[in-house]
Amino acid sequence: MTSKTPGQVQSISRALGILNLLSQHDDGLNLTSIGKSLSLAPSTAHRLLTTLQNERYVRFNDAKCLWQIGVQAFVVGSHFLRSRELIAVAQPHLEELMELSAETANLAMANRGEVVYLAQVECRQLMRTLAKPGSRVAMHCSAVGKALLAQLSAQEVTQMLHTSGLPRVTERTITSIDRLIDDLKLVKKNGYALDDEEHALGLRCIAAPVFDEHGKTRAAVSLSGPKIRIPEDRIGELAQMVMNTGHQITEQYGGMMR
Repeated sequence: MTSKTPGQVQSISRALGILNLLSQHDDGLNLTSIGKSLSLAPSTAHRLLTTLQNERYVRFNDAKCLWQIGVQAFVVGSHFLRSRELIAVAQPHLEELMELSAETANLAMANRGEVVYLAQVECRQLMRTLAKPGSRVAMHCSAVGKALLAQLSAQEVTQMLHTSGLPRVTERTITSIDRLIDDLKLVKKNGYALDDEEHALGLRCIAAPVFDEHGKTRAAVSLSGPKIRIPEDRIGELAQMVMNTGHQITEQYGGMMR
């Protein structure tokens, strides 16, 4: 049975224990075996299994009277594999982008109204930006976030940002939904997004979308660095590099450009 750690929710831990156990038995297990393996009372094991069954994480094989992994577990696992696949496809392109630009290259995707970074290739400069995989940033004040939002309708953008709002992070942060939507129209027209000290003073970031096979935004690729190394007269050159990288990743990922 899973060992207890501070802050652990027992019912969730037990449910995950069942999923982990069933994943090791392709043919499935009966209720008695599950209870004994996890030191659960039959009634407790059955209650957890029923809950998981309602959410399609497990299924009951009537013919064999065995519990087995359900389709939703496959859906969740497949989503993780798709993310891993995207990172593997993007990695060499991020490395090439960093070499071409001499700035830090990033890959990020939307998650619950924020942007989560999936991968980063740091530049060799002494002064550089860091966004470790797993770290998050608000969508409205980041280039990667705006590159993703620009592909949505104004109504979808408003709905997505309804809960989080548009909090001011720096004096240059866009805090009006109307101004943001105007900015996103420009992003879509130009093909790239710019974070001009909106997330951190002294920092600029340029991003472009990566599309999936349905022509929907799957992720965004970006370059980030200090404003002193990304002056206005260099933005166009770097933006073209980022857009080219977005196109390359989309193509190799099997995506379709809009």
